[in-house]
Amino acid sequence: MTIHYHGTPITPNSVILAMAGANFCVSYARPEQVRLAHQIGQSVMLDNGAYSAWKRDHKPDWAAFYAWADRWLDHPTTWAVMPDVIDGDEEENSRLNRAWPFPDRGAPVWHMHESYSRLIGLIDTFSRVCIGSSGAFAIIGTDAWARRMDETWRQIDRVFKRTPNVHMLRGMSLIRERWPFASVDSTDIGRNHNRLQNCSAKMRHRWDAGQCPPRFVDPGEQTELVA
Repeated sequence: MTIHYHGTPITPNSVILAMAGANFCVSYARPEQVRLAHQIGQSVMLDNGAYSAWKRDHKPDWAAFYAWADRWLDHPTTWAVMPDVIDGDEEENSRLNRAWPFPDRGAPVWHMHESYSRLIGLIDTFSRVCIGSSGAFAIIGTDAWARRMDETWRQIDRVFKRTPNVHMLRGMSLIRERWPFASVDSTDIGRNHNRLQNCSAKMRHRWDAGQCPPRFVDPGEQTELVA
C-alpha cells in the first residue's frame, strides 16, 4: 500500500483537524503546523525545505534544520528528508548524506539527473530513498520524465528482488500509474481545499484511496542509455 503525505500548512486549523488520522508532510520552510500534525497525524514526514530554498535562490541553514528535526524525530513514525542540493553534483549531495546526524531516521534524495549507480548505492545503504525531479526531468509527467522513470525502475528491478522503499517527492499525482512508490506527497489539499467544490476530508479520502502497484509495470518501450 502507498502512504500519502499531505503537505502543510492546511489552514485554518479547523480544516486540518477534519483530516485527523492522515499522514502529513511538514516542510522546514513552513513549519507552523508541525506540532498539530504530530498531535493528530498517523505519521509525519519532515521535508528539508530544499525545494523552497532552490526556488527562492536561498542557501539553507542545515545546522538549524538538524536542530528542528531532532525534536520531532522522537516520534517513532516520523522521518526526515536528508539535506540535498537540487542542482548540485553527486559528491556535494553525498557529503550532505554523510553529515546527516540521524542515520536511522532520514532518507537521502536521488535526483533524476544523477547516475543510476548512485541510486543503487543509496538503496543498498538506506532503508528509504526519495526521488526528486530535477535537471532535464524537473517537470513531473513529461515524456522525457516518464522515460527516465521507466528506466530508473528497470535498473532497480535488475538489482533488487523486492521493491525497495522509495518515496516520490511531489508525486501524489502518480498514484495508479505504473511506478511502485511506497509513499508520495503533495500540497494539493493545502492549496486547493478552499475552492467551492472541494472539501479537505473528501480530498484526503480520494487521494488516500489511490494506490501504486507493488512492482514496476514495464510498458515495454525503448529504453534510454544507462547513465
